[in-house]
Amino acid sequence: MKNIIKDLRRKDHKRYLGGLDIFRYIGPGLLVTVGFIDPGNWASNFAAGSEFGYSLLWVVTLSTIMLILLQHNVAHLGIVTGLCLSEAATAYTPKWVARPILGSAVIASVSTSLAEILGGAIALQMLFDVPVKLGAVLTTAFVLIMLLTNSYRRIEKAIIAFVSVIGLSFIYEIFLIDIDWKEAAAGWVSPSFPEGSMLVIMSVLGAVVMPHNLFLHSEVIQSHEYNKRDDSSIKKLLKYEFSDTLFSMLVGWAINSAMILLAASAFYSGGVVVEELSQAKSMLEPLLGNNAATVFAVALLMAGISSTITSGMAAGSIFSGIFNESYNIKDSHSLVGVLLSLGLALLIIFFIDNPFDGLLISQMVLSIQLPFTVFLQVYLTSSKRVMGKYANSKFSAFVLYGIAVIVTLLNIKLLIDFLF
Repeated sequence: MKNIIKDLRRKDHKRYLGGLDIFRYIGPGLLVTVGFIDPGNWASNFAAGSEFGYSLLWVVTLSTIMLILLQHNVAHLGIVTGLCLSEAATAYTPKWVARPILGSAVIASVSTSLAEILGGAIALQMLFDVPVKLGAVLTTAFVLIMLLTNSYRRIEKAIIAFVSVIGLSFIYEIFLIDIDWKEAAAGWVSPSFPEGSMLVIMSVLGAVVMPHNLFLHSEVIQSHEYNKRDDSSIKKLLKYEFSDTLFSMLVGWAINSAMILLAASAFYSGGVVVEELSQAKSMLEPLLGNNAATVFAVALLMAGISSTITSGMAAGSIFSGIFNESYNIKDSHSLVGVLLSLGLALLIIFFIDNPFDGLLISQMVLSIQLPFTVFLQVYLTSSKRVMGKYANSKFSAFVLYGIAVIVTLLNIKLLIDFLF
């Protein structure tokens, strides 16, 4: 009888652990989430909310839906092939195709790092009156120390903690303001293009769907030893990966939405357009109190540091992939990629007069590069030569190519608005 009870308990314990399996796979998606709650998003979202109220919330919804589909698709590539997007491009496309796209992705990673480092520097200025340029140096130095530890697990845990701080900070801020939830609900699902909003729309889009995150996700997904060779393992891991991606992207959607809600409620109603993040903090103080302003700055610092870490990792992955190598900070190609991205970004910061404008423009650069990366990704994941029987179905390929076309058309509209 005792043996029977022990067997039953063992089976219940295994069933319980099986139900918790999903938590073992949470992590890679949150590293990607950091990339689209970065300081560039803060600048874009506060510009959107303060200038156009709730009317651009739909951009966050649209871009998050696109992001879920794209990130799951590129994680699919990493799981099935054991290659990151950069490695797969080098292995399966001609050099005249792969090199220009991967080169532009490295440039986009510099633009990303620029926004991330600036965000950390602006936060240090808010909290401790550190000059922006010195703050940029301190942020870059701290990030390099973190990356040189070469411990993915340590970085993953730190970033999950950072995301938690950012999320809790905005929950705190949201409870301090009055939001027109009916108008906000309409804004989430009703596309509109207010006059003069195109640059901000493109900035919000570029700040959510980011090229470097596609490269990063296909790389870090392998840190959990996801890539297996038998069908049952691949199918199981694809299921858990999608849960991780969906959960993480929804966290990002909520935080990005909270930024626009905060800006719309605190500034738009008073006719105040936020042109600097430090301005947002100083204006929150009389409205919401000193604690709210400090919480805002701490959350921005967490966002700046964590997103700079992931930006550096992505650059290392892209650059090493050009040489058919996976990311490893101890490898020379990965290290060069990291140093190129962070070093050039830091150098550019010393020549920027207006940090806030730098954040907005950096996000627009990302949205311009994005279609090239997306078309490359969908080509690879739709190829049976690359993916075998796990290649995209015709319907999936149609949807993913459709996303690339939408982004491209938005870029063309932006160019026309600038020229005319």
